[in-house]
Amino acid sequence: MSDCIFCKIAAGEIPCRKLYEDDEILAFHDAVPQAPVHFLVIPRGHIRNIMETGGPGGAALLGRLLYKAQELAVEQGCGERGARFVINCKSDGGQTVDHLHVHVLGGRPLGWPPG
Repeated sequence: MSDCIFCKIAAGEIPCRKLYEDDEILAFHDAVPQAPVHFLVIPRGHIRNIMETGGPGGAALLGRLLYKAQELAVEQGCGERGARFVINCKSDGGQTVDHLHVHVLGGRPLGWPPG
């Protein structure tokens, strides 16, 4: 999608601090981190939100996103004390970029409810 910031990041049009990339997913540090560890894991293809992952391959893609998120969380030092994995969905869910993404936050205690 031509006006999607995450599509532009995935295409290399906007720079990011990459943690991981392959043909299907990209992980990069959040530009405005809310914790010592804060990165995003996104699909390279444009999927607006988690509600639109149905159909063939949706479950496999979500599994890959979450598996890579936890793997990177461990690499970033969150293996021992844990991290928060967040997928916001649409306006009521707090989604601000219409491209499916997993936030991973860690490196400090995170309270509940958030914010």
